[in-house]
Amino acid sequence: MAWRGHWTNPTRASPSPVFTPRHTLACSLQKTTQVKEIHYCVSLHTYLAPTDMPSSSRLISHPNGQVSHIYDDNFTDPWLPCETIVIQHGFARHGAHWYHWIPVLSRHYRIIRRDLRGHGLSSYPRGAGAKDYDYSLDTLLSEIIDTIDQLGLDKVHFLGESTSGMVGEALAARHPERLHSLTICASPTYLPPPALNLFAFGHASWPTACRELGSRGWAEALAKIPGALSVPDERYVQWWIDQVAVADGEGLAGYAEFLSQMDARPFLALIKVPMLILAPARSVATRLEEQKDIQRQVEGSQLVVIDAPGHEIYVQEPEKCQDAFMTFLRGLKSTSSV
Repeated sequence: MAWRGHWTNPTRASPSPVFTPRHTLACSLQKTTQVKEIHYCVSLHTYLAPTDMPSSSRLISHPNGQVSHIYDDNFTDPWLPCETIVIQHGFARHGAHWYHWIPVLSRHYRIIRRDLRGHGLSSYPRGAGAKDYDYSLDTLLSEIIDTIDQLGLDKVHFLGESTSGMVGEALAARHPERLHSLTICASPTYLPPPALNLFAFGHASWPTACRELGSRGWAEALAKIPGALSVPDERYVQWWIDQVAVADGEGLAGYAEFLSQMDARPFLALIKVPMLILAPARSVATRLEEQKDIQRQVEGSQLVVIDAPGHEIYVQEPEKCQDAFMTFLRGLKSTSSV
């Protein structure tokens, strides 16, 4: 049984390896863990969850020993060339949270949803090899570039949600030759102390909270904050918590340490690729004025305000976000054809 909402197009050739069934994947991951001393952010029982691994799911191994999990969906006409969109989710979430965007986008573009380091089914550094991993912006950007390289792509459209928009801004500033465009969605430029304290939930720090509460406990703590999650339906809340719990608390903690020091503001004036800003009207994580300031600093950037009550505008108002995004991409195509 395929996981509802995740597609792959068997008619389009791909340079990537064949997809691995979930049971085989789980066994191969254990074997890889033993050989490379990589400890994955989920245990065997997570891979054998009631819902099957989607057929578009695959793993990419990086030269530094880490592994990135991606979803690869493409329903464009197989005899025509197509461009690729890389979607990078925000903290604690993973690629599956963007399931509802795939039917809309994948008819026109190849869509790559990549799990962040330590999120979803991507690995994270721990054990004997952890001290050798340079958990820095340079490393994370190199892993994104390596993902693009291994997919056989020269350039992509990059869509970064929440804190991944910060990483996207650095990517656009440092590697403009690899991007057709950059889109950020509800993305702050940095996380101020009040935000870091909020995510700590009374613990010594945000990373400490992830380690001591575990991924599920941290997600449950966030879900208790009024307005933190985008849909009040208890079924959605439980699904959201279950998806966050796919990761390991240590995996989230390592990335939280990175984000605690990340500041994208120095990169804004350096961005020269076409840029769309999907700005939430009432997010607790980023003020509308901050979004407007991003537009002022990035020459030629476009800003679309999404009137939604919270931070996860890609869930609360997906149609508005998708319409703005597709309009932006169509504008790029029409400009390039002139």
